[in-house]
Amino acid sequence: MASRDDIKFLSNPNIGSKRKKYCRFKKYGIKYIDYKDADFLLQFVNPQGKILPRRITGNSLKYQRRVATAIKRARHLGMMPYVADLLK
Repeated sequence: MASRDDIKFLSNPNIGSKRKKYCRFKKYGIKYIDYKDADFLLQFVNPQGKILPRRITGNSLKYQRRVATAIKRARHLGMMPYVADLLK
C-alpha cells in the first residue's frame, strides 16, 4: 500500500481545508481598540473602505462592535476615508 507521500496529486490536497478562525483580541488580550490608530483599523476594512464582517475577520461579537465603532469614529475625524478606490 502506498503511503500519502508516495501519491502524486493533480491538485493541492490542502485546498479544501480551512484554518480555524479566532478572535485576535481575545487571543492577545487586547482590551481597548484605539480609534486613532488608523493603520491597525485598515486590517478590518476592504479596499473599497467597507467594514469586513465577522465571518471573514473571525472577531467575536463584542470586539466586532468595538472595531466598527472605532472605524466610524476615525472616519468622522477624517483619519480614514468613508469611500476609497483601492485603499490598501
